[in-house]
Amino acid sequence: MTRDEVYERLTEVFRDVFDDEDISISDSTTSADIADWDSFEHINLILAVENEFGIKIPMGKAVELKNVGELVNTILASAGN
Repeated sequence: MTRDEVYERLTEVFRDVFDDEDISISDSTTSADIADWDSFEHINLILAVENEFGIKIPMGKAVELKNVGELVNTILASAGN
């Protein structure tokens, strides 16, 4: 799986979780950039990412993520890339 493929799928996850079809994400996107991204929605986002990509992100890792780029790196590492 390529980084671009992850971004395609991840963008749809973000749009579904935050119910906003206009969301656009990049490596530098953080919770401060998305209005409804609070600690509760972060859990929902991680669960949705795990379901979409068929991976498990340890809770310790999930709370340490600083931006979408780190999330993409985690997805790629978990998917064996």
